[in-house]
Amino acid sequence: MMRRFWIAAGVGAIAALGLAAAAAAQAAAPEQKAQATPKGWSYQLDSKGNRIPKGKKVTNPDGSWREEIPNGKCKTIKEMSSKGEYRETHDCSPAA
Repeated sequence: MMRRFWIAAGVGAIAALGLAAAAAAQAAAPEQKAQATPKGWSYQLDSKGNRIPKGKKVTNPDGSWREEIPNGKCKTIKEMSSKGEYRETHDCSPAA
């Protein structure tokens, strides 16, 4: 009977020490902050895994819009008219 008591007390003490060690390890671990996406960047990735910068989008009161997306030395221009006509062009002319 007494032997069971000491076995139970030993197991309980080991469990308490384990919980205390886990709590101390949790408290000592540095907080990890989520990496913020830089302003002006999207979550889209190119073929090499690099981030693609967001385009400069201008929306007009009539509902039409134009967006210029830089892509290296070139840029992609996406346009939507107020009638819903979509057009996408690529411009690789050197900057003047």
